[in-house]
Amino acid sequence: MTLNCCADELCLLLQRWRKYGSHRLTFLERHCPPMLERKQCLVPPPDGYKPPIRWPKSRDECWYRNVPYNWINKQKSNQNWLRKQGEKFLFPGGGTMFPRGVGAYVDLMQDLIPEMRDGTVRTAIDTGCGVASWGGDLLDRGILTVSLAPRDNHEAQVQFALERGIPAILGVISTQRLPFPSNSFDMAHCSRCLIPWTEFGGIYLLEVHRILRPGGFWVLSGPPVNYENRWRGWNTTVEEQKSDYEKLEGLLTSMCFKMYAKKDDIAVWQKSSDSSCYNKLAEPDVYPAKCDDSLEPDSAWYTPLRPCVVVPKPELKKSALESLPKWPERLQVAPERISNVPGGSSSALKHDDSKWKVRAKHYKMLLPALGTNEIRNVMDMNTVYGGFAAAVIDDPLWTMNVVSSYAANTLPVVYDRGLIGTYHDWCEAFSTYPRTYDLLHLDGLFTAESHRCDMKYVLLEMDRILRPKGYALIRESSYFIDAIAGIAKGLRWSCHREDTEYGVAKEKLLVCQKKLWYSASSSSR
Repeated sequence: MTLNCCADELCLLLQRWRKYGSHRLTFLERHCPPMLERKQCLVPPPDGYKPPIRWPKSRDECWYRNVPYNWINKQKSNQNWLRKQGEKFLFPGGGTMFPRGVGAYVDLMQDLIPEMRDGTVRTAIDTGCGVASWGGDLLDRGILTVSLAPRDNHEAQVQFALERGIPAILGVISTQRLPFPSNSFDMAHCSRCLIPWTEFGGIYLLEVHRILRPGGFWVLSGPPVNYENRWRGWNTTVEEQKSDYEKLEGLLTSMCFKMYAKKDDIAVWQKSSDSSCYNKLAEPDVYPAKCDDSLEPDSAWYTPLRPCVVVPKPELKKSALESLPKWPERLQVAPERISNVPGGSSSALKHDDSKWKVRAKHYKMLLPALGTNEIRNVMDMNTVYGGFAAAVIDDPLWTMNVVSSYAANTLPVVYDRGLIGTYHDWCEAFSTYPRTYDLLHLDGLFTAESHRCDMKYVLLEMDRILRPKGYALIRESSYFIDAIAGIAKGLRWSCHREDTEYGVAKEKLLVCQKKLWYSASSSSR
């Protein structure tokens, strides 16, 4: 198979934006090309690309030529998001609301939310993440954050985050649900992310409410918080900001949020775990009303946002934040939502974890880079309970656990264990930039999905998101291993077949490394 070079082929391709309206930023959502328009080509690295700087040094600096976008540096220089210096971008840890550094900002947040210090808060989402300095700082505090930003005029915020080795995904709260189950995150954060929370009936805040678990925290800094002292810098009037704040408070109260703490520029609300508040939403003429049962609360792949409150199921009492074991004990305890998975049980989880401990040990023998700082950004392309991620939890890496939109819905279990992940359909492009993962792992993905997805396009997508010199660890039937090995040659991957840990003939491993190559028009330095 001979493949030419092409530009980045995404479901968020800039050239298609003009076809979609600007209302509620619809044009920033996923819009995949029809099958006949899909390209069979490889995305080359930019001129001057170098292997990424290794973690943890990468948190503070990256090669300019790897992410050659200078718009943020020019437009936001006073906020210290990043700074270009020679051949590198440096990340001072600044942000719109914390230009002098993220550390003091998070320290204040922890003073307001003591649960951030003791392992209660483990998973977080940052909407409008910038270059993900907030999520990067939280890693040292034992909190794993999904940083979320659209592909917009800021140019490559998510790519900067991933280049730094910080979890991130392309996305926007617009007309479709975010690709996460309900009641997933322990904390949600917005630092002047410019989302109009009170517009359109509060539908964006309703989506945050859906993905935030009962007892979870919503943190807001920026307009209209602290409007009394900040309004002059917001090109508005104090009366307008006061009105906005009162609207926001009223909307949050109607959704069963309670003010938890507030100081300076940071306000914290907590999602109620009390069913009595949610029972009131069923009364006539209440807005927002309680969602009916016609739509599964965890349905989140091309599922429209709805102007109603997804009420936590009263029978799931152990999924509230205050009822979960603290991290890291949480990783080993079977969540109550595992009973919603066909065949799911505490013993099934224990068996899965034991299996993956054995497999991870074997993988490290075949791929010595696994467990070192050579591999930082990892994706498990078709996880069940997050077993692979759990087996490598002590290594200097993080794992994006992907659950197929066509598979059993196990992603709530992944989040309840204190891990992160997303729904995805591998017949389409993943919501990330090129060259953003060091290791892609899959276990039987082609066996499960080949009747729907063309293997060739899945492997092309894997090549797009894999960093040069990154690895693919493919566990499949012998039939698919042979077919994949043939396509991998056209991708310029170097692969070798290996036995599984038990040496069974029907299942094999393919260990591949993507070569660093340049297009004919690029420099090879």
